[in-house]
Amino acid sequence: MTKFVDHDAYIAAAPEALRPLLTRLRLQLKRALPEMEEVIRYDMPGFGSKDSVIVGYAAFSKQCGLYVTKGAIEAHTNDIVAARLKATKTGVTFSPSRPIPDELVAALARFSRKEFRAS
Repeated sequence: MTKFVDHDAYIAAAPEALRPLLTRLRLQLKRALPEMEEVIRYDMPGFGSKDSVIVGYAAFSKQCGLYVTKGAIEAHTNDIVAARLKATKTGVTFSPSRPIPDELVAALARFSRKEFRAS
């Protein structure tokens, strides 16, 4: 498995068709969580601090995933369904043909940050 040193390296190694999605997602997360650092944990890029990851993202062969807290998914289930995206307990998958809306990225990221701060 490849070890990534930063977000740029991770995005560069992703399938070419997914790179624009990852680049946009990274920008949206930076805007939503300006006080968080870019981190690499478990060979996956994310935003958080040296001790925790608030949100993470990943690329697969044909889709991407945004990983947040369980509470963020639960609180935004209707928005995820309205965007016609698939969710797991802690993530949302999306693709070039069905990207994740910027406002949903921001809402999920901010909710995750709020949950981390409350715990």
